[in-house]
Amino acid sequence: MRTRAQYIERLGKMNNNLYCNGQKMDRLDERQEGTINVMGLTFDAAWDPASKDLCTATSHITGEVINRFNHIHQSVEDLHKKQDMTRFLCNKVGQCIQRCMGIDAANAINAVSYEAQKSPKAKTAYHDNWLKWLERFQREDLVVSCAQTDVKGERLKRPAEQEDPDMYVHVVEERSDGIIVRGSKVHISEASISDEILVVPNRALKKGEEQYALCFAVPSDYEGIKQVVHIHNVRKREHYQRGIEYGYTDSYIIFDDCFIPWERVFLCGETQHGGIAALLFALFHRHSYSGCKPAMLDYVIGLSALAAEINGIENTPHVREMQSKLIMTGELGYAAGYTASSLAKPEVFIPGVGNMKYGPGSYIPNTIYANVGRCLTGEAVFHEQEILCNIAGGMPATFPYENDLLNPATKDLLEKYIKRNPKISIEDQIKFWLNFGDFGLSSFSGPTQYGAYHGGGSPIMEQIAITSQYDMEAKKDIVRAIAGMAPRAKK
Repeated sequence: MRTRAQYIERLGKMNNNLYCNGQKMDRLDERQEGTINVMGLTFDAAWDPASKDLCTATSHITGEVINRFNHIHQSVEDLHKKQDMTRFLCNKVGQCIQRCMGIDAANAINAVSYEAQKSPKAKTAYHDNWLKWLERFQREDLVVSCAQTDVKGERLKRPAEQEDPDMYVHVVEERSDGIIVRGSKVHISEASISDEILVVPNRALKKGEEQYALCFAVPSDYEGIKQVVHIHNVRKREHYQRGIEYGYTDSYIIFDDCFIPWERVFLCGETQHGGIAALLFALFHRHSYSGCKPAMLDYVIGLSALAAEINGIENTPHVREMQSKLIMTGELGYAAGYTASSLAKPEVFIPGVGNMKYGPGSYIPNTIYANVGRCLTGEAVFHEQEILCNIAGGMPATFPYENDLLNPATKDLLEKYIKRNPKISIEDQIKFWLNFGDFGLSSFSGPTQYGAYHGGGSPIMEQIAITSQYDMEAKKDIVRAIAGMAPRAKK
């Protein structure tokens, strides 16, 4: 396993293919310090004796101790620990811990490459290739982002119907030594500070869309790739320092006739498995949300409680009612994720077919509960902000700038008129409201709210997954029996 320092050292040696605000940007640019600091926590926790058991695992292919973010789930317990690790680490920063995309994509490709290699028409040894890459992923403790979301072009048209085929990442040429790919994956979290990128399809695919059924791995600084990076940071402080400096990034990853050698290809042309790869990454990632979204609710609950205490309204019925809604959302999301882990099997649900064994025996969370947990918490994102707004009032929206709070001409007067609860020091009240503004009213907070709503699929996608994969006929059978109706006709 690596240390934080070793991770950062490797970033500093990578090729420069990042573009930000019209200029090339180094990976160790000061604008990326916040997001690198957050990622660093995932290395620190693996070495910390207090969290090592939660944040490490034993590799099923080498028997070595590895970072849990690089592990393939071998049991129900592995899934429970992944969920608890995610919540634990997100609680340290009050936002996304940034590394779950890699573990979720890896678990999806692990199953898909195994099944795809069985095909007599497989273009390479997909799963053998995968296992070689996976061993390196684990041994070198790599940070990996997942590139799934395509540009999509005209949204009501399928990939093969687009006027420009590059609206979905696709193969433009097959060669004896590899493939050439073109297109762009967008909104890709932390690609600018990752070692490698795993690419998976964006959607279910059908005959005629073979060129889009594609899984592969590529170094994030690879020739033929450009990253256009959007950085989301909070305003720098001069005096009232935060407990942790944080930020995050996302990238447009542009594949400009990028050559991928066959040994890095894990799926190429098998449309059925391409659709399952898209489904499985979304499923694993939604399960990760059952750790991170409850953690975000932990943070929101803490904000609401401190805002109520400072305002002197913590015991009022309407505040308690609003806080109960926050608590229920967070814990129901966690409970759904925990149940998804408990019911996990080496199976996938195929609409119209049902549950079927899939992959080499690694564990896949229950699809209904993973989607239910993600949908419940995703739908609540903006309502959470409404609750915080109700409890805090207008204070955070017009709170003075840090330098006004320090200016001798205004300092004492502002402290007099800002102070609300005499039992809490004015310095702590100032730090709280500055922090509250970071979370709810900053240029950082807007993208994080959109990310919390859409990441892993917006609620409508979970609703589609739930209704298409739920056994509705079994519920009809309950009613038929109680009503005395004729049983369902056997197919």
